[in-house]
Amino acid sequence: MTDTAPTGTLDGWAVAPFPSGGITHDVYERGSGPGVVLVPEVPGMTPEVLGLADHLVEAGFTVAVPSPFGEPGKEAGVGQVLRVLPGLCVSREFRAFATDVRRPFTDWLRALAADLAARTPGAGVGVIGMCFTGGFALAAAVEGSVLASVLSQPAVPFPVGRARSMDPGLSSSDLDLVAARSRRGEVCALGLRFSEDASAPRARFDTLRRRLGDAFEVIELDSSPGNPGGFGRTAHSVLTGEVREREGHPAFEARARVVEFLRERLPVVAR
Repeated sequence: MTDTAPTGTLDGWAVAPFPSGGITHDVYERGSGPGVVLVPEVPGMTPEVLGLADHLVEAGFTVAVPSPFGEPGKEAGVGQVLRVLPGLCVSREFRAFATDVRRPFTDWLRALAADLAARTPGAGVGVIGMCFTGGFALAAAVEGSVLASVLSQPAVPFPVGRARSMDPGLSSSDLDLVAARSRRGEVCALGLRFSEDASAPRARFDTLRRRLGDAFEVIELDSSPGNPGGFGRTAHSVLTGEVREREGHPAFEARARVVEFLRERLPVVAR
């Protein structure tokens, strides 16, 4: 039982560059079992992100953590965010403010998911995105090997104005493809957010509910004043910074549901 978020280090993680489509990022990998791609939140592979990665490894997954920005293993802080975020805002790879757009990082992420699926024993892989990378987890599901997408507090495009707040974080053509896969039972998505988190607006989840129907499960944690979980008004990182290792704690239970969801969607098959 702790009063701080679980953390991890880079110890034991194998790292190698992964090139695809003219983009190369280092990828850290560890574990055995079905594959899960865990895409970090800003400012990068912080100790708290690595704490989640370790938890997924301990739960029986092969976890691949790309490092598309930031310094792996570096503590999160305002200074780190300010060093990383301005570059991401203008990056053609991520296109943080654009609506109804296909982002180059998505194609790279799909290639990584397909590569991991070919090397792991599951029927397919899961992809988890958080905050800046939340929507990429769903966009990756155009790739047929992605069977489970987890969108934790998806914040791109940055919700400046109504159109960006409603935008699902992927192009309409890609969302059509993902929706068609969901209707065939090929992929399901799980979305998580705090009730008062304006950076991951409820309107974005409403859009996804309309398109994906029952294939989109939503967990919304209460962060209103006086909430029973004791979350502050700026609570944001559902699976990392707000987790406490206490059964019954809302973020602990949300993380447990993510693990259960991945186990349901990624059955082991013989190779």
